[in-house]
Amino acid sequence: MKHVSILITNDAVLASIADPRIIFTGINEFLEAAGKPPLFKVQLVGLSKDVKLHSGLFSVHTNELISNISKTDLIIIPAMGGDMRIAIKKNEEFIPWIVKQYYQGAEVASLCVGAFLLAATSLLNGKECSTHWLFAEQFREMFPEVTLVDDRIVTQQLGLYSSGGATSYWNLLLYLVEKYAGREMAIIASKVYALEIDRKSQSPFIMFNGQKTHEDEPIKKAQEFIEANIAERISVEDLAMKYAIGKRHFERRFKKATNNTPVEYIQRVKIEAAKKQLESGRKNVNEVMYTVGYTDTKAFRTIFKKITGLSPVEYRNKYNKAA
Repeated sequence: MKHVSILITNDAVLASIADPRIIFTGINEFLEAAGKPPLFKVQLVGLSKDVKLHSGLFSVHTNELISNISKTDLIIIPAMGGDMRIAIKKNEEFIPWIVKQYYQGAEVASLCVGAFLLAATSLLNGKECSTHWLFAEQFREMFPEVTLVDDRIVTQQLGLYSSGGATSYWNLLLYLVEKYAGREMAIIASKVYALEIDRKSQSPFIMFNGQKTHEDEPIKKAQEFIEANIAERISVEDLAMKYAIGKRHFERRFKKATNNTPVEYIQRVKIEAAKKQLESGRKNVNEVMYTVGYTDTKAFRTIFKKITGLSPVEYRNKYNKAA
């Protein structure tokens, strides 16, 4: 039987505690209904017996203190609310226990921004990780030794798992169910809980907001120029010349400041503008394409799908009620 330890961290998001408990205990029920033994021993574990969440509105009673658990098989780190630096500080007592359990053979899975606490253990250094797209820049700033994969919903390396934003953690939970209980159980769970199995990308949900918290003023001005001129064809050479910086040096500075190359930034700004028009306007795809500075239909469609995971038509049909 697999021992699943769901951490009741300080400032935990309640749903990201309840949902993993629901799915793993649910699998036990499905197995028992089929005349098979349960597979998971699910426990809520914490630093104290009683943890107050959401400004004291809810109180969660733990099954066990981490100090009493010498060995577990799977640790679930829930999402946390508030300032991530403060949340990590409030939960730093969990860190040595997580590290010890990992080196004893446990696997560790973080849900949404629970990735911040997982990254704070240093176990992710040199590895890939997912988290909520909204926190991507802060994550990169705090954990430069971790490779953040913006668009991926499920990331796994060497027994360390992480998920994309918000409820996309259900896809990680299904992934873990399939690993431990098999594909049949994962399919049953996806149907019972009405989940889309094998969803791999959170790209359609990402809203691009250029990173401007850096101190490189010429690069910040270049970003503002790009955003103010989405209908224009802007080259890297033009930008470098406009701000009197050599092309290669400009590209290096731009990438360091924004985590995007100038070309990637231009594309993301244009596609973000196109997304907004497709969501609420009445223009067709070609009309939108021209307003954001593209004249090649194939190129526009290719870049749009690369960034959002959907074609322009699919995106419009998904988000535009009139469509």
